Amino acid sequence: MRVAVLGGTRFIGRAIVEDLVEAGHDVMVVHRGTTEPADLPEVIHLHAARAELPSVAGELRGFRPEGVIDTIAMTAADARAALDVLPVGPRLVVLSSMDVYRAYAALLDGTVSDPVPADETSPVREQRHPFRGQGSGMDDYEKLDVEELYLERAAAVCRLPMVYGEHDGQRREEFVLRRVRAGRVQIPFGPGGLLTTRAYVGDVAAGVRLALESDHSPGEVFNLGERRTATVELWARMILHAARAEAELVRVPDEALPDDLGLSGDVKQHLLCDSAKARTVLGWEDRDPMDALRRSVAWHLAHPPAGDDPGFDADEAALAQVEG
Repeated sequence: MRVAVLGGTRFIGRAIVEDLVEAGHDVMVVHRGTTEPADLPEVIHLHAARAELPSVAGELRGFRPEGVIDTIAMTAADARAALDVLPVGPRLVVLSSMDVYRAYAALLDGTVSDPVPADETSPVREQRHPFRGQGSGMDDYEKLDVEELYLERAAAVCRLPMVYGEHDGQRREEFVLRRVRAGRVQIPFGPGGLLTTRAYVGDVAAGVRLALESDHSPGEVFNLGERRTATVELWARMILHAARAEAELVRVPDEALPDDLGLSGDVKQHLLCDSAKARTVLGWEDRDPMDALRRSVAWHLAHPPAGDDPGFDADEAALAQVEG
């Protein structure tokens, strides 16, 4: 297939491009040109910001894509900007998030709304724009808006959980790894009982490709998440094991937890998602979680984040409460 990927040079998009090329597809990556990794597979690059897509519509259509994957539609405006210039005919896949479920809103609010695991028919959030007014630059973020617009064009929607792996800009393992790098032997921790579905980036990329290739995916929604989920506490221990670190998780009061360890505190609503539909319809499967985690941890230890570490004053204060 000739596949145009909107985005495709950073974390999940990059993995999707690598997977598509390995599977034998011809790929055009449409991106701003601000990030163009030297080790990205050999593909066609078309440089344009989302708002500038009309200026390159001719080149995009000239590629004659048989499939289009939108990896970075975050708002209704993002979705419209792409759909307005895409030709009619290619198979469409758009990335969404499991934050569309009502259980996610309950998790944020500290309440309980739904049983888990959530499947593709579970209730979605009633209130839109979950991050509006938080000063995060995501006032207009809303994957429900994106899904609705793409489903009108019979796209396949891939709802993603917390994705980890190489090149992860959000550094989802850093809450443990920054302490490993510093040689910390004790890590303040809460009860760590939260269950929230995760997925390795390479597995997500394979699932997105399968959604593109499948004759049964147009107009369908798929969760892509691990088959078995560890609690936050077990996940932290798995990261330590993968890093070959011996640090001890020390239980401290929730109110004493450092900000980056907040998810280890007591929670009421879990966010487990069922991916049986993707396994049945697409033939998708995730790999061994420890193998995936070892790959990810090795990469993140070898590529520490830029900038100064915030330090461990909050850790010391939390641990002192226990010692006292």
